[in-house]
Amino acid sequence: MSETITKTYGSVEALHNVKEDLVATGIEQEHIYLDQAAKQVKVILPNVIEPEILEILNRHKPLD
Repeated sequence: MSETITKTYGSVEALHNVKEDLVATGIEQEHIYLDQAAKQVKVILPNVIEPEILEILNRHKPLD
């Protein structure tokens, strides 16, 4: 089963930093979606690796 994790950030630069970190840890780019207008990162992955993804997303100080 897959889950979508969404976080909102204060800048577009933060979105790109998050994506770089996710890709560096082995997350495939097709699982990462950036919404620059809403300043959101969405990651769609199996529940098994959710804690690791949340740690990376929270490292960049999301607004939500």
